[in-house]
Amino acid sequence: MDDKDFPRWMWSEACEMLARAERLHQQLFDLHPLSSRQPAWRPPVDILETDDEVLVFVALPGVDPDQVQAVIQGGDLIVAGVRVLPEAFRTAAIHRVELPQGRFERRVSLPEGQYQAIRWSSSQGCLLFRLKKTGEI
Repeated sequence: MDDKDFPRWMWSEACEMLARAERLHQQLFDLHPLSSRQPAWRPPVDILETDDEVLVFVALPGVDPDQVQAVIQGGDLIVAGVRVLPEAFRTAAIHRVELPQGRFERRVSLPEGQYQAIRWSSSQGCLLFRLKKTGEI
């Protein structure tokens, strides 16, 4: 790296560190009023819409999908559960822990409409919730 690229590299690194800090803050310390009113971290989500359904991807690596609850309430999808610290972590010397542990809850506003039952599947550390549209508004 030559001297001209160094300031640009430093700026890029600083911006990435700020973005990472903001993400961690939102996931770990953004204790907003939740439906259960308990502190929780918030997993990131992607929401996509097709003609027939709304797809909600929730990043939950290390979470047992059978321990996740999902409900539609007042136009929002609420996904909640707990990420349990792996047994090996309880006696290991931990050098870095970036994945939040404990209770999580994420409330996301859905596109306006009516939905049938929530179907979900798990793939590569994400849960995919499929909300079939009923055609009514």
